[in-house]
Amino acid sequence: MRRWKNRPDGSNWGEYGDEDQLGRLNLLTPERVRRAAAEIREGRTFCLSLPLDFPGGNRINPRRHPPLLGHTWRDGQPNFNFPLERLDPNHVDVVCDDAALIHLQYSTQWDSLAHVGQMFDADGDGVAEMVFYNGYRAGIDVVSPGALPREPGAASPPGGALALGIDRAAEHGIQGRGVLVDLSALAPDQRLVGRRTLLSAMAAQGVTVEEGDILCLHTGYARSVLGMNREPDPAALEAGHARLDGRDKSLLQWLTDSGIAALVADNYAVEALPAAGCEGRHAAMPLHEHCLFKLGLPLGELWFLSDLATWLRQRTRTRFFLTAPPLRLPGAVGSPVTPIATV
Repeated sequence: MRRWKNRPDGSNWGEYGDEDQLGRLNLLTPERVRRAAAEIREGRTFCLSLPLDFPGGNRINPRRHPPLLGHTWRDGQPNFNFPLERLDPNHVDVVCDDAALIHLQYSTQWDSLAHVGQMFDADGDGVAEMVFYNGYRAGIDVVSPGALPREPGAASPPGGALALGIDRAAEHGIQGRGVLVDLSALAPDQRLVGRRTLLSAMAAQGVTVEEGDILCLHTGYARSVLGMNREPDPAALEAGHARLDGRDKSLLQWLTDSGIAALVADNYAVEALPAAGCEGRHAAMPLHEHCLFKLGLPLGELWFLSDLATWLRQRTRTRFFLTAPPLRLPGAVGSPVTPIATV
């Protein structure tokens, strides 16, 4: 049943069905996964994740904090390095069991389609409502899960993304052909990357993308984050590395026309934030609006692409087999991910 009468200009709402919750991930078909597997020639793998306690602190995003790792409890005692002979003198086992409190979009991550919506008059009554991709509604399809429980072991709060959550992407699987563009060598005056700069870099590197590919942009940002050893300098990171210009309408149109299934970068947010000024009511995050809200195009952020980029460049290759499953956590609007590139 269609939930909307109006759809945003430039969107693909309804093109994969009125109840679609996958967006461009629909393009990761079995045939395209088989095609992607043909990129495996040596069987070598690259981990594309930062350690999940990087960037460090909360200077890059004050609302996101490093994970807290602790132990579970057994009979009032820490259940870590716990000898079971305490319970039965005949047992020789020693047990370690842990737990974590993690901000799901702190480090290497996927954004789900419920991460960013918009005030938009989807039902045609002249009043803008909070809606997400394909007309799913805030407060009905995407509701607050409430505060985290205060006590360990307390029941999880209800709610979250009843539609468009990251679990939908996990159920479908994110596996296909990755295509890498290296933007790490751009001059300072080119680091706000629009369509012209992106296509110029692709042409120089012999990069082509086809429908269903996962486009990965290497800027060197994540490598710099590692070098800062959990004490990131946001100003230096922003000034020293490329980001996409979300206000470049021709770039957004290219993302539409390219047919890519997902867009990934090794920087924070993929696009430059804050975005350039704009008159009237407008999206603060124009690339997020275009990709998540209009196209259903998942975004990957803070991936570690440097080692892979070096290896591919030395062999004049740009493509690889990519496996990047998010957590199957019902209701979550983002997920940490440990992507693996196989070449």
